[in-house]
Amino acid sequence: MGADQVESIDAQGVTGRVPVLLDQVEREETPEIWEELWDRLCLHGQTVSPASFRALPRLASLAPSSAQALELASAIVRGTLQHPDGEALLAGCAAAIAGLRELVDQQLRTRPANYAQIFGDLLALEGQYHWSAVQGDFTDDFYTLSCPHCAAQVTIAIGEYGRYSAIRDWELGDTERRALRPAPAGELRDPGRWMHATAVRDGQQGLAAGIRHVFGRAECPACASVFSIADAYTSANLPPPPARRPDL
Repeated sequence: MGADQVESIDAQGVTGRVPVLLDQVEREETPEIWEELWDRLCLHGQTVSPASFRALPRLASLAPSSAQALELASAIVRGTLQHPDGEALLAGCAAAIAGLRELVDQQLRTRPANYAQIFGDLLALEGQYHWSAVQGDFTDDFYTLSCPHCAAQVTIAIGEYGRYSAIRDWELGDTERRALRPAPAGELRDPGRWMHATAVRDGQQGLAAGIRHVFGRAECPACASVFSIADAYTSANLPPPPARRPDL
């Protein structure tokens, strides 16, 4: 099978069907066509394939006038790390990504009801795939991290019930709670800085406060050391670097 055919394989293992569907949807949008496109390009909202990334430029061209195209394209980008070659395939879509990022940012400025979901789309379009995969609206968010000093499993809670680090006991609940130490807004570094600025710009005060906490510091209840929540989460969830070729 040639490289061109490989890049056309969709989530159903079929080549050549997606361009036909995109031709159809450019002429007339119907729920049936979009349903099949979702099944072939982002099955169950997460399974992507080479055809998914190949379709991004055409989806991006449709996105200014099609909410479905924008949503599907954003979902594909959010699934980048679900495919072993996702980042390499996405690298050829820089212009499409830039256009999609602008559209999503414009959408956020309208303060939609599903702001947190669309904010996650923006994170993915900015290349922050690991944050896009987990961040909610900070009303009920939990992160399980390994303390970088003693390796204890620490639960980080950021929500309406409290903002703390703790040791989770499945019978007793969260024990040994310690209040989190949010980062001052003026001391945030990227990506936390632009994430916080975007939330503040759009009047999302709860989200902005949550970002300050997740980019702040936590005390380990086991050893009393203090560590960066974002650094611990990022180091545990970024994909490993590609293996070095033996001949290099």
